[in-house]
Amino acid sequence: MSRLGGERLERLIEVGRSLVAELHLPNILDRVLEVAREITGARYAALGILDEEKRELEQFLTVGIDEEQRNRIGVLPRGHGVLGLLIRDPKPLRLEDVGSHPDSYGFPPDHPPMTTFLGAPVLIRGEAWGNLYLTDKASGPFTEEDEEALLVLADWAAIAIENARLYEGVERRRRELERAVHGLEATTEIARALAGETELERVLELIVKRGRALVEATAVVIMLLEGEELVVKATAGDISPSAEGAHVPIAGSLSGGVVLTGRPERIKDVQGQLKRQPVVMAGATSALLVPLVFRGAVHGVLTAFDRRSEGPEFTDEDERLMAGFAASAAAAVATAKSVAEDRLRLSIEASEQERKRWARELHDDTLQGLAGLGVMLGSALRSGSEESTRKGVEAAIEQIREEAAKLRALIAELRPAALDEIGLRAAVEGLVERTASTQGLDVTAEIALSSDDEGAPRLAPEVESTAYRIVQEGLTNVAKHAGASTAEIRIAEADGRLEVAVRDDGRGFEPSAPRTGFGLTGMRERVEMLGGTLAVESSPAGLGTLVRASVPVRHLS
Repeated sequence: MSRLGGERLERLIEVGRSLVAELHLPNILDRVLEVAREITGARYAALGILDEEKRELEQFLTVGIDEEQRNRIGVLPRGHGVLGLLIRDPKPLRLEDVGSHPDSYGFPPDHPPMTTFLGAPVLIRGEAWGNLYLTDKASGPFTEEDEEALLVLADWAAIAIENARLYEGVERRRRELERAVHGLEATTEIARALAGETELERVLELIVKRGRALVEATAVVIMLLEGEELVVKATAGDISPSAEGAHVPIAGSLSGGVVLTGRPERIKDVQGQLKRQPVVMAGATSALLVPLVFRGAVHGVLTAFDRRSEGPEFTDEDERLMAGFAASAAAAVATAKSVAEDRLRLSIEASEQERKRWARELHDDTLQGLAGLGVMLGSALRSGSEESTRKGVEAAIEQIREEAAKLRALIAELRPAALDEIGLRAAVEGLVERTASTQGLDVTAEIALSSDDEGAPRLAPEVESTAYRIVQEGLTNVAKHAGASTAEIRIAEADGRLEVAVRDDGRGFEPSAPRTGFGLTGMRERVEMLGGTLAVESSPAGLGTLVRASVPVRHLS
């Protein structure tokens, strides 16, 4: 039969209801300690939480001792002496004088004096979870009614604690699932974004920014493999911008180890383990290093420092997310590097083709003309006749004029003076005139530039040069390949862009078919370097060809 009075029993029922309704564990434990003091009249209350092996106390929560006293006492109890009795034998324990018990260890210096004692285990599903300890009842020793009340409270606490732990477990799994789904969505989104980029610099910028957001890192660094070193190519977050370009040796470095093994690495002592790596976030404590692997080859290492939330250490889930992301990132890096190498190769080949053309022009025209001039003057000198010599000199002078005109035309093709001295309009009009006279083409030009207005600034040199080269290469292609009779040039500014178009009425071609020349490649390279676009519309049906370029307008400041 219960020895609890009606008032105390009602209070315990009320407390029990409020405890099981609470799902935040720290709130439950605080509430249990306060109620334990209230229903027994104890001055001090404590709750010892057992470690996993159930051998000693892992946590020790108290009520009744203020912060200053707790600091003076020092190290909290681990479960020796009388407190250890409930750990070894989880049953209620009442003592009138805790200090006189044979197992008492006594109290440390600055510990408040305590006499009466009441302890009870907190059992969850029959297994000890912790113990409630009460001392110094105001009205004398603890009674059997106090003991029963504490046992009822301990049972309520056990139910509430288990509910809170289950809830926390469900919440944790829900958050992990949400994070995994978010990670999958983010990885898919990142893969799409990276797939549309071929500029290596932009790809690297996307990788560090998206990777940082994916695992909520404070900072992210990407290093690419170059020979026997890793070189920092991009950073995001709390990393000094001067870190870009720093070198990390493969041999002897943790990052190099990730390259050699091809496996991710998580570390908890950044300052110690990454001391040989010059690119470390200031004050970082943890890091996650993931290799960038594409088709079996490691291209670099992605390093994240300190999680911003629930960190700073990274989790298994973070590692899985980053590894999946790194696979897409590695593919994007490899693709961008391949595109950059192809562009460089094509650019070099195009330059070589141009050199060959200029060499051929100089050899076939200028050098042969000069050789003919030498023969002509030699013959005049050998004739011995004053009249023959005079005629030879006159012919030589005319030959010199012709060769000088050819050299001027060649120089104009290389870089017309008008482009530098006057502007785009004069240079294009001169080109149109030369092409019409030398190639027999009917060429018209329509040019509308804001720089034509009085006092308006000229276009930036790189914009003028690109527009001129588009027209020049377009007319060269028309003259050499199109079999056209007419060509139209249109240059105009619209909505902050310079639009350039070259149209002809020639035989046309299939733009997607492989081509041996580099004219279109050179045009495309020039336009893309300014952030513009190039489009070619043609067909082999004799409907002509249209080359259109669009670049952002920039003016001289």
